[in-house]
Amino acid sequence: MAEGTVSMAEVETSFQKFAVHGDTKATGKEMNGKNFAKMCKDCHIIDGKNVTTTDVDIVFSKVKAKSARVITFEQFNQALTELAPKRFKGKGKEEAIQQIYGLIAGKDPANAGVTKVAKAAAVDRLTDSSKYTGSHKERFDDSGKGKGKSGREDIPDTSGYVSAYKGSGTYEEKVKNP
Repeated sequence: MAEGTVSMAEVETSFQKFAVHGDTKATGKEMNGKNFAKMCKDCHIIDGKNVTTTDVDIVFSKVKAKSARVITFEQFNQALTELAPKRFKGKGKEEAIQQIYGLIAGKDPANAGVTKVAKAAAVDRLTDSSKYTGSHKERFDDSGKGKGKSGREDIPDTSGYVSAYKGSGTYEEKVKNP
């Protein structure tokens, strides 16, 4: 192989990794449109100027079979052949294809930064239990940790002690000795 070429085995490995991403039933032999778009985005084939997500979706629709929802590795290569001249304008077709394979080879689906935790001042203010007043304040202990069910409900005391009972001795004594 020449120095600028990429092995098809590396490209196929990346294809399989993206094909099974997010789908427990996927075999890695076929890729759906969502994963094809994700692969194009993660591998920087979509640059926002020459190649957009719309272009990727159109190429995917072109190469797949009419009634199918997935593409095989051969159709995947055909799609990359159509995207390569768009992504690398001014280069020869073979050179553009090799560069697009170079972007894909050895890449894995990115999970980092997909879901970010919302940390806004409003959320902090609403979830700070030290600022709660009234009956809501009773639901948390001094450290701010929730008390659970005991903080939400009036749980009856079933110990048997009656606070307002007047009289000497226990109930059994009074029943036996009236």
